Amino acid sequence: MKSFAETYLEETQRLLGELDPSRLERLAVGLAGVRERGGRLFILGVGGSAGHASHAVNDFRKLCGFEAYAPTDNVSELTARINDEGWDTSIAAWLLASRLSDKDGLLIFSVGGGSPEKNISMNLVRAIELAKEVRAKVFGIVGRDGGFTAEAAEVCVVVPPLFPERITPHTEGLCAVLWHLLVSHPALKKASTKWEGIRSVKTSKVG
Repeated sequence: MKSFAETYLEETQRLLGELDPSRLERLAVGLAGVRERGGRLFILGVGGSAGHASHAVNDFRKLCGFEAYAPTDNVSELTARINDEGWDTSIAAWLLASRLSDKDGLLIFSVGGGSPEKNISMNLVRAIELAKEVRAKVFGIVGRDGGFTAEAAEVCVVVPPLFPERITPHTEGLCAVLWHLLVSHPALKKASTKWEGIRSVKTSKVG
């Protein structure tokens, strides 16, 4: 009988095999185009994806020289907007205050991609609608059927829901793999990472 660890790793390998490398290439090139136009990248996610967004902002800024932000990093502003105006408009209002324009891009991290019909992740839906209004580029790494993000995005990578009982962990886990692919991509990467530049030093015993 297989262990859970064996099963989970086999599922991960199968999901990776289902991803389309050409779509990932298009995503990297699309993001690079936003940077080369002098645009900014706003990375949006809620729950665990908000943590991903914060980490990815660091990587895009430090490794790719890309002016990037995550609205969820500003807890004071985000919670003030939620308290005063509501959850649904909280991120869109943040983007309005940041003067989102047609030079900028959104990168959405989400398990379901948002759904107006099911009233799920409406803060992401409203942010995407605003981006479409101002003609900002929309990109995504999402799961399930991709939801509203996949419908609206210029390029969206969808982690297929092959294992219904583990859609969330697989989507969120592979999201981290894929954004690390992006910040390592030659179209985006400008700075080297720390540990790759450090040589191992072998020590020998004396005496």
